[in-house]
Amino acid sequence: MSRFSEQLSALMQGCAQILSEKELTAKLALGRPLRVKLGVDPTSPDIHLGHTVGLSKLRQFQELGHEAILIIGDFTAMIGDPSGRSATRPHLTHEQVMEHAKTYQEQAFRILDPEKTEIRYNGEWFGKMTFQDVMRLDSRVTLQQMLQREDFRERIDKGQPVRAHEIQYPIMQGWDSVVIKADVELGGTDQLFNILVGRDLQHEEGMHQQVAMMLPILTGLDGVQKMSKSLGNAVGVTESAGEMFGKLMSISDAQMEEYYRLLLHERIPADSHPMEAKKSLAERLTARFHSTAEAGRAREEFELRFSKKDLESADLPSYNPPSDLPRDIITLGVNAFESVLGGKKSKSDLRRLVEGGSVSWKGEKVTDPKAIIPVGEAGVLKLDRRNAVRIG
Repeated sequence: MSRFSEQLSALMQGCAQILSEKELTAKLALGRPLRVKLGVDPTSPDIHLGHTVGLSKLRQFQELGHEAILIIGDFTAMIGDPSGRSATRPHLTHEQVMEHAKTYQEQAFRILDPEKTEIRYNGEWFGKMTFQDVMRLDSRVTLQQMLQREDFRERIDKGQPVRAHEIQYPIMQGWDSVVIKADVELGGTDQLFNILVGRDLQHEEGMHQQVAMMLPILTGLDGVQKMSKSLGNAVGVTESAGEMFGKLMSISDAQMEEYYRLLLHERIPADSHPMEAKKSLAERLTARFHSTAEAGRAREEFELRFSKKDLESADLPSYNPPSDLPRDIITLGVNAFESVLGGKKSKSDLRRLVEGGSVSWKGEKVTDPKAIIPVGEAGVLKLDRRNAVRIG
């Protein structure tokens, strides 16, 4: 097997689609480093595990001797990528975006080799464009092309608005590829349309077209929607070791195959018990962003809290309910999440946890949503698989 065939085989692993394998083979055979593009829009301050799927593939290209270009979309983030969205994203100011960009870059270097990464902000070129330049760029695509996007069509069919600035987004992402002369662009499967626009614009400029390398999208902790900070189902790469381990332990058994495949690039060991497989997954991913020692301590703490049922000995956050707060288990649970656990649960969420058998008081399962914890009574209130507080 030739060196290029070996590279091709390695790079194809974990991809959902490549347009096209033949083109990628031809580019690898050129014998020069390829310019590989990954764009991120800093719409929030933190990177989560879903982002690491693309970053890890970009790191793989780096290790094979290719040029990694990470585009920080300081201009595109102000529009907001409409891909997969059923509604227009909220607007961000440039100041907000640049604040987010600082942490994005720092966190990306937990995966990428900073000495081998070319960081570009697309404000470098979009900030210099006149309105006439924008109109000329827009003239290269048709409205019919833009309305081929599935998410746009769905919104129109449902009578929901598609704003004119959202149609601009794929054009801007495509122009990024022209400016940096991308050979390959990485993106989630929901990015295919945008990347194909880049191919079209490169063709019009007389350039070799970029290869579209589409990567699977990681589902969030809810097991339904893509991982997203705004949806509250994400695991951030800067979260504490304990928080990261605990969140990963909350995924369903059905999700484990996906997390092993996309984040560890492995299959679940055939002879592994599901609980042990999940603990191993959580420990290894926690060690990746912290240390082996911290991951080990996070596992021990989790097992102390939940596996061994020894919550009385665990280091738990203290929760002192306000004196005027009703003492029913639902109200206390909602307030505990907001006050000391850094999360948010509705009364309906707590009711489901109680009815599902997740809630216990002083080691005894609570099944009645109207149960009362008397004033002055001390003990441990366990709210779900990874959250518990010490009262009194």
